Amino acid sequence: MKVSRLAWLLSLLLCFTLCLGYNVSYDRRSLIINGQRKLLISAAIHYPRSVPAMWPGLVQTAKEGGVDVIETYVFWNGHEPSPGNYYFGGRYDLVKFAKIVEDAGMYLILRIGPFVAAEWYFGGVPVWLHYVPDTVFRTDNEPFKYHMQKFTTLIVNLMKQEKLFAPQGGPIILAQIENEYGYYEKDYGEGGKKYAQWSASMAVAQNIGVPWIMCQQFDAPESVINTCNSFYCDQFTPIFPNKPKIWTENWPGWFKTFGARNPHRPAEDIAFSVARFFQKGGSVQNYYMYHGGTNFGRTSGGPFITTSYDYEAPIDEYGLPRLPKWAHLKQLHLAIKLCEHILLNSEPTLVPLGPSEEADVFTNSSGACAAFISNMDDKNDKTVVFRNVSYHLPAWSVSILPDCKTEVFNTAKVASQTSVVEMTSETKGLKGLKWEVFVEKAGIWGEADFFKSGFVDHINTTRFTTDYLWYTTSIFVDENEDFLKKGSLPVLQIESKGHALHAFVNDKLQDSASGNGTHPPFSLKSPISLKAGKNEIALLSMTVGLQNAGSFYEWVGAGVTSVKIKGFNNGTIDLSAHNWTYKIGVQGEHLGLYKGDGLSNITWISTAEPPKEQPLTWYKAIVDAPPGDEPIGLDMIHMGKGLAWLNGEEIGRYWPRKSPTHGCVQECNYRGKFDPDKCNTGCGEPTQRWYHVPRSWFKPSGNVLVIFEEKGGNPLKMEFSRRKISGACALAAVDYPSVDLESWREGNGSNKSISTINLKCPENTHISTVKFASFGNPTGSCGSYTKGDCHDPNSTSVVEKICLHQNNCAIELTEEKFSKGLCSSVTKKLAVEVVCN
Repeated sequence: MKVSRLAWLLSLLLCFTLCLGYNVSYDRRSLIINGQRKLLISAAIHYPRSVPAMWPGLVQTAKEGGVDVIETYVFWNGHEPSPGNYYFGGRYDLVKFAKIVEDAGMYLILRIGPFVAAEWYFGGVPVWLHYVPDTVFRTDNEPFKYHMQKFTTLIVNLMKQEKLFAPQGGPIILAQIENEYGYYEKDYGEGGKKYAQWSASMAVAQNIGVPWIMCQQFDAPESVINTCNSFYCDQFTPIFPNKPKIWTENWPGWFKTFGARNPHRPAEDIAFSVARFFQKGGSVQNYYMYHGGTNFGRTSGGPFITTSYDYEAPIDEYGLPRLPKWAHLKQLHLAIKLCEHILLNSEPTLVPLGPSEEADVFTNSSGACAAFISNMDDKNDKTVVFRNVSYHLPAWSVSILPDCKTEVFNTAKVASQTSVVEMTSETKGLKGLKWEVFVEKAGIWGEADFFKSGFVDHINTTRFTTDYLWYTTSIFVDENEDFLKKGSLPVLQIESKGHALHAFVNDKLQDSASGNGTHPPFSLKSPISLKAGKNEIALLSMTVGLQNAGSFYEWVGAGVTSVKIKGFNNGTIDLSAHNWTYKIGVQGEHLGLYKGDGLSNITWISTAEPPKEQPLTWYKAIVDAPPGDEPIGLDMIHMGKGLAWLNGEEIGRYWPRKSPTHGCVQECNYRGKFDPDKCNTGCGEPTQRWYHVPRSWFKPSGNVLVIFEEKGGNPLKMEFSRRKISGACALAAVDYPSVDLESWREGNGSNKSISTINLKCPENTHISTVKFASFGNPTGSCGSYTKGDCHDPNSTSVVEKICLHQNNCAIELTEEKFSKGLCSSVTKKLAVEVVCN
């Protein structure tokens, strides 16, 4: 991935401008930076969802992908864990992150919120704020407004102190207050309207010198710019005619919840949405997310949001470009940027070309011309005639013509390679290690926290200091109960508001149950073993992230609401009004077993054979860093559910919960409007098997891995896996756009060339095998290409001659390279799959 000389000069110019400070204003067409209109491509990268060692690489990969701006939320509850106590270290070093963006010569959009939603626990608002008397979130409520303004002012002053706003020479060109409040404002009545207006006024009064935005705010005042969040924003119009059209969240994928299928959004559809946005007058577009990252520790929201926040973004959770998505969008960005000046400085003319086909044509008095031609038919390819030239447009696609003649890009024609990415297990894994084990007793450990007749709300009790809350009681079983004599089993019936629960009777795990991402409440009905005399019932209730959005979301509770046992001689026993004993958290948390140091004071049991399938068990092992420099994931498919740490750093919640066995697709049809259930995969498989462990967390040796397993698993089958690119695929046709966009951008004209497939292996590897090659009319996708009825038998030998033993190669799609006269009526394609070693 090279950066052109022009791009380098532009970065140098931007850096020079940043040092001097610059003015940011706007009109109806775009942001205006130092008097120049700007068309901006932005990429969301959330600093706490990766680690500082990854930030420079992530920012650079975004820049190489044609991105101008980095966008991030500010995470209030990460920065103010308790009232007035602030933290800006480690993953929360916002200033360091902003300066990395600045050093890369890029702009920054700071979405302060400080409510952010973001599938982040409690929507980013501190949990403690819910317990400040008389506080109601996100309405005309004095305690909430006081703390919100105090934190917003803190962040603004910090940015000013570090000279990070544009007028000071910093990278911040936009700031956001609140977040998607328009969805919920009506539920708060008059208080909601007042709060929205107050939020805007409070923000503007901060005097930061750059514009403020409010996304999905349908009554935003004129003092701010209202913006769009959606899969498509081409039809969005700002409230006020003097505002530019800004898209703050274009979702290139979607989040996952434990136990659900994996959603995918095709690169063709993302590119279509972006091209349509700029075709219809857009000027700033932000990918949410461009790098999703990881919900380390217990930071995920939802509830039930996975620890992975990969989002199927252009840069994956581990920091690798996701191909072809990253590369296809890079080409799109280059094509759009070729049109930047004329797009922003002329009025378009709409030219109808058919029932679902149209062109938006931009011209100026000097004769410059650019056109975007759309085929919005979601089923049929179309051939259109524009300015006496025919153009073939696949269904649901946009072609970009920077000179109104040359098609340099079509959103549906993906020629970029697809990388074959694998999680390669370490052969040694975690076998042969010396293990230490600590097993907890089910129920109350130490002294009880309190006693109560009936049930308490889980979240209000723990205040999210832990995921865990024990509810315990006991019952006496008469020796004359029929189920003792007949060998039948009574049935335990539990109702819970969420999120998950393990039921123990007499220290033995009887059953587990949970809700899911669409319905957190659940029921448990399970036969249980009771004995004559006293029986201890211990219920371990668990949260799996906190609610992160919705009207009055802070009041959504969790925990047990009803417990009954069916099958006694006198019928069903209702334990709901019994005396219950409560304990907050599990013992290992209280003892600090997860810490990377000072563990010698704890009574661990050493063993070469750690127990398997044992609930409430802490495991500790000393591990070496896996060899190489590839990103690392911890394979937890043979474990049950729990938490993991390395050297005291929180890897996060693990739960290889399987998704339903139905509702998935073999191949995704990109055509037509996308929704999160359109292109699901992974049916019957764990939603998340591997858990990202950043390389920077490892020491060369002596690393302390700690696992808390709630319900039972096999620790000997845990493995570190390296995320490796093991191969590459590509499929392109001879009529795909074949212009060198970098060369055109540098002023060398169209330089039309031959349609070419470019393949590249990772550094220090080469193409060792050509697994598939077919020039003709092959079909399928990477890993499942098949030959069509038109196939050049020399395809493999041609590709081998060009690519074998090379790190990268370029294959021109010409009949001179392949068989001449082959299937003359067919538009030929080349499909290739290679192995990298």
